[in-house]
Amino acid sequence: KSQTKLELVGAPMPGKIVDILVDTGAKVKEGEAILILEAMKMQNTITAPVAGTVVAVNFGPGSSVARDDVLAVIKP
Repeated sequence: KSQTKLELVGAPMPGKIVDILVDTGAKVKEGEAILILEAMKMQNTITAPVAGTVVAVNFGPGSSVARDDVLAVIKP
């Protein structure tokens, strides 16, 4: 039986979550914005690396994150 690999959306840099744009269970397209991360006073849009279903959002608005923290998990 084949195993679907989950896609982990990592933080590209340390920063603070400003806004979550998707809910768990949402269907997203590749390249769709899923959250806003503020780093060095700039807001960066984090996008879905694959099309699929959001199975987890690991942080909420106001959370501080480190580089490579898993922000969200998408099932392709």
